Amino acid sequence: MTDKDPIGTASRRAALRLLDAVVRKGLPLEAALDAAARDLDRSDDRAFAHAIAAEALRRLADLDALIDSATRKPLPDDSKARFALRIALVQALAMETPPHAAISTVLPLVDGGPRKLVHGVFGTLMRGGARLPDTPTLPHAVAERWEEAWGSAVARAAARAMAAPPPIDLVFAADDQPEGLEGTSLMPRHLRLPRGTAIAELDGYGEGQWWVQDVSASMPARLLGRGDGRAALDLCAAPGGKTMQLASAGFAVTAVDASESRLARLRENLERTGLSATIVAGDVMKWEPAAPVDAILLDAPCSATGIFRRHPDVLHRVRPRAIAELAEGQKAMLARAADWLKPGGTLVYSVCSLEPEEGEKVVAHFLAARPDYVLDAIRLDELPEGLRPNDGILRILPGAFEDQGGADGFFVARFRRNNGG
Repeated sequence: MTDKDPIGTASRRAALRLLDAVVRKGLPLEAALDAAARDLDRSDDRAFAHAIAAEALRRLADLDALIDSATRKPLPDDSKARFALRIALVQALAMETPPHAAISTVLPLVDGGPRKLVHGVFGTLMRGGARLPDTPTLPHAVAERWEEAWGSAVARAAARAMAAPPPIDLVFAADDQPEGLEGTSLMPRHLRLPRGTAIAELDGYGEGQWWVQDVSASMPARLLGRGDGRAALDLCAAPGGKTMQLASAGFAVTAVDASESRLARLRENLERTGLSATIVAGDVMKWEPAAPVDAILLDAPCSATGIFRRHPDVLHRVRPRAIAELAEGQKAMLARAADWLKPGGTLVYSVCSLEPEEGEKVVAHFLAARPDYVLDAIRLDELPEGLRPNDGILRILPGAFEDQGGADGFFVARFRRNNGG
């Protein structure tokens, strides 16, 4: 930033770096934040840069359509002028930034001829009364993929869900709802609060009476039932929402994750809630337990396309090839974990993905390869109103709980190992 740059330019520069990291380099938005915001000392400036980039990613297809409507020939997808216009337009059209502030803080990010182009295109669109649609347009490749897998109604529901960040779901450590909290309950031990709620200021936070966990993400652990002291493995466990669920349900939990930094968050969460688990830093494909266990929860690494409402970057960086590679890893991880379950035990496999390759197809492959396992069908009476099993599995699609604020896309299957296994 130079002395002549308008106040706020540094935040916009960080937002442009973030957008470039996701769209051009394929990096996750959160992982790119530190490098992109390296010039920002204030946490609110970092948060604003993140907000600009995230909102631009929600609206990318529509922003590009506006830009293309105001140029004689399309700008290259990776041109700085296009990135700068995305940053300026999303502020003016979706974030209530005054147009003069949106453009004046972006122009220093481009030099030479592109600067005049950016100013001209932005001015043309503003004078023409440009608007973004209420319902964002899904990226074309994503819309095609989800329409083929789930139908056009689900794709339209996904577009509606992308319009705004989701509400906040709390899961309680005990059956009784803590006093002082008000919201919408979709099931026992759950409360939904409006997005933007100041979490750390809510009653019961310091006492560890609850944690934040999307309603969909809470389903895999719920489907293991009560623990009654039985031994359970939570694989790929960090940051610990499912570990805390299992521990509060009475399981003796061993939580395994390969990431030391994410395990640090798990330890902090356990300390805050007063729940206990044995924590292991290890790669599931190399580590193994000392003895078989009664229950296993494998929430496998996946494309995470189901959490696009809170992480819109996944729609712009996850490609079919990556989905296929992740599916192969999931098959291998599930096969390895299956050897650690006692006969008669229960294994739950889940992914926060909307891709059949990572859900239904992984299950079909597993059952074909493991005659010692059978599908333990999920029942309607185990699910909250608004969710239904499909052939014994749970597939949560866009449109679920839509009137109550929606839910992440998720897949859950439950298996039982034969007594002769």
